[in-house]
Amino acid sequence: MREDQAAFIELHEVCKVFEVHRRTGLLRRERREVRAVDGLSFTVPRGEMVGYIGPNGAGKSTTVKMLTGILTPSSGRLRVAGIDPSRERTRLARRIGVVFGQRTTLWWDLPLGDSFALVRRMYRIPDARYHVNLERCVQLLDLGGLLEVPVRQLSLGQRMRGDIAAALLHDPDVLYLDEPTIGLDVVSKAKVREVLRKVNAEQGTTVLLTTHDLTDIEQLCKRVMVIDQGRLVYDGALAGLHAVGESERMLVVDLEREFPPIEDLPGARPVRVEGPRQWLAFPAGQSAAPLVAALAERYPLADLSVREPDIEQVIARMYGSAP
Repeated sequence: MREDQAAFIELHEVCKVFEVHRRTGLLRRERREVRAVDGLSFTVPRGEMVGYIGPNGAGKSTTVKMLTGILTPSSGRLRVAGIDPSRERTRLARRIGVVFGQRTTLWWDLPLGDSFALVRRMYRIPDARYHVNLERCVQLLDLGGLLEVPVRQLSLGQRMRGDIAAALLHDPDVLYLDEPTIGLDVVSKAKVREVLRKVNAEQGTTVLLTTHDLTDIEQLCKRVMVIDQGRLVYDGALAGLHAVGESERMLVVDLEREFPPIEDLPGARPVRVEGPRQWLAFPAGQSAAPLVAALAERYPLADLSVREPDIEQVIARMYGSAP
């Protein structure tokens, strides 16, 4: 079977156990094991873009670190492009790109362009290929005026775009993104999503995206995997996740004056009222457009917005533990 037909990323019963020591007395310590990843199994075909989500501490970052070879699994089988990451980390590094939203891979005191030049040397990128890729990344990520700016002077959004460019310069087969839009403004988020969409569609780059922002998933991924307490609890379409978790979106409505709770909209239920502002919940798989149209016909609207469900609430509902 050719590589492009097989599972490009493959995990089978992968576990990662950490040993934690806790002081229990003046001269005594208690040792216990924490299973950050517990029997995790999934496959990702080449060229797929997958959302990998879950609450804090679920095991997402631990999974990404094992996929890159930073961490070694305690047990199980893990392969990326047929390579064991922990045994052949250097060989795998030439085929993957990694972006950690809370930790830059750029050189803090160097201009952005010099950081890119160092990446070229690290990966031994041929000159012609490097210049073509650099020009493409600069154009896609709007970095033209930033190449001479020291990384420490870049805004968070500019630095994140620089990190993504650095991860793409060597044409990786796989791109791991750990919270790439965390803390970014709306414009920067849109730019990052646009670039990821193009890289996946035009170059066939396999993308594994971990994020707490469900809008990232909705706009980029057809498939989503949910991990909780180190175990895979859902693997399928995002709409199916909302159905399983019975999650709800929130329509926040600002009326021109105060009204009693709005209870005459089919498919929506009133949640809260504060003066002229009202919160209406409706199923996450349902479009907001009909509700907005009905509201505009019956009430004097000043403003409105739609808030997406929090992923931790979705997962809590999956287990029937939501308050």
